[in-house]
Amino acid sequence: MKVEQILQVKGSAVFTVAVDASVASAATVLNAHNIGAVVAIHGDGSLAGILSERDIVRRLSEGDAAVLEMRVSDCMTPDPITCGLEETSDQLMGRMTTHRVRHIPVLEGGALVGLVSIGDVVKCKIEETEQEAAALRDYIAS
Repeated sequence: MKVEQILQVKGSAVFTVAVDASVASAATVLNAHNIGAVVAIHGDGSLAGILSERDIVRRLSEGDAAVLEMRVSDCMTPDPITCGLEETSDQLMGRMTTHRVRHIPVLEGGALVGLVSIGDVVKCKIEETEQEAAALRDYIAS
């Protein structure tokens, strides 16, 4: 299955925050939408980075108690791993595993068009496996 199909199922809504927003306001977005990462954007809407729960916890563990007062740009992962609409779920899973990330922004022509999480990929793989099993059952039964 391709990333484009994953986005058709899950939707292409992406929660974003400005790079100059506070980490506290980004944490509010994460909590309000029950998500693990938010995309950081520049004023022109272009991708600047990604801020995940892991980024915030990493800063806290480094002893930076004032992390919530920081700007998103000071805490985010800049230049995140991205993918395109034509990539397959297997390619995406490999990229997530290799780079140890759980969220990948989807770009088309440089524009942000979606965000795929490891949960989206796992759901996709389960659906593919169920479809293959059903096809095999039908084949055996006929």
